[in-house]
Amino acid sequence: MDFVNIAKLAKEASFGIADLVEDIKNEALLKIAEAIEAHRDAIFDANKKDLMDAEKLVQSGEITKSTFNRLKLDENKMRDMIKGIRDIASLPDPVNKKLLVRELDEELTLYKVSCPIGVLGIIFEARPDVIAQISALAIKSSNAVILKGGKESINTNKKILEIINSALDKINNFPKNVIQQVFSRDDVGEMLKCDNYINLIIPRGGNKLVKFIKENTKIPVLGHADGICHIFVDESADLSMAEKIVTDAKTQYPSACNAVETLLIHEKFKFKAELLASLQLSEIKLIDNPDSWAFEYGDKILAFKTVKNLDEAVDHINTFGSGHTDCIITSNKENAEKFMNKVDSAGVYWNVSTRFADGFRYGFGAEVGISTNKTHARGPVGLEGLTIYKYKLIGKGQIVRDYAEGIKQFHHKDVI
Repeated sequence: MDFVNIAKLAKEASFGIADLVEDIKNEALLKIAEAIEAHRDAIFDANKKDLMDAEKLVQSGEITKSTFNRLKLDENKMRDMIKGIRDIASLPDPVNKKLLVRELDEELTLYKVSCPIGVLGIIFEARPDVIAQISALAIKSSNAVILKGGKESINTNKKILEIINSALDKINNFPKNVIQQVFSRDDVGEMLKCDNYINLIIPRGGNKLVKFIKENTKIPVLGHADGICHIFVDESADLSMAEKIVTDAKTQYPSACNAVETLLIHEKFKFKAELLASLQLSEIKLIDNPDSWAFEYGDKILAFKTVKNLDEAVDHINTFGSGHTDCIITSNKENAEKFMNKVDSAGVYWNVSTRFADGFRYGFGAEVGISTNKTHARGPVGLEGLTIYKYKLIGKGQIVRDYAEGIKQFHHKDVI
């Protein structure tokens, strides 16, 4: 089947799922979680095949070691994937929420109501657990989705989607073709052309992928190109806290987009030498004065710089950062608030690891990605980020002429 027909089917499916009742959506999600748990061994077997092939790609330089690490589906990721789906089922339905109710006049009421976006095009690299996360979020938010994963995870992707759609086939009144998957590079090009059918593109991958997508489509794109995250250790920072937070932000999952890449240290912080020594003991390679401050290492490599004050730290972050997630470690509340107000990022933290920037950890159940956009959705994008809104106006035969000629007057009274 060519891509245009796949996109048409997705559009039809988006109309079918748009008014699906919450009970059916939740039933579908719980059946998917149950099916993935029942077939976990088959998924691990498929993932092993991908890992064997990926090892050759690492050796040939076609993919990086960090990409290989993201590809691996272990017990922890499997557990989080299944729990994420069940958590999404337990969340309130994000569709048809009344965001505003305004009485324009007697018996003339305006409603602003959340609604699904429609058809999502998701292009992602390596991460096979993305399929389950996004499928679950799409179902709960009443969107149809077309998934395009990287070739390095093709066996895992196929197996997971096969299990998902098998579970959906058993749900009465659940529309067909809500979750579809494509595989070829040509499909990416076709997806980017399908602005008649696809409402939003969400890329999950490296800078090159995101840049290519943004430059080659008319469809709105939600996401981020880089994850250049910073931690600023202020003058009053506690050494033990700084060691713990920076180490976690760099080593807990170095290839993640919310791992710290640059450490800024106040020149009056008394324990700079101790902090840097502690980081080296955690097998972090420290780089002083790198070739570029706007670089995402995706490894246990950390650039560091001494700054004169908080303002210099903020200026550095706003100049070289990617607007993703940045943190200050300080015991000074005024400095913390100033930092969080002035740093222009989707996530600004005080005394916590940047690795908390995640939809699952935010209680969204899962995420389709992290957005550094300043329109529609920002930060980890969960259910609410996959909805938009529409206005519903309900009256009793009113016409504009009466208001234009002064026969009637608006009184614009907010009900909620």
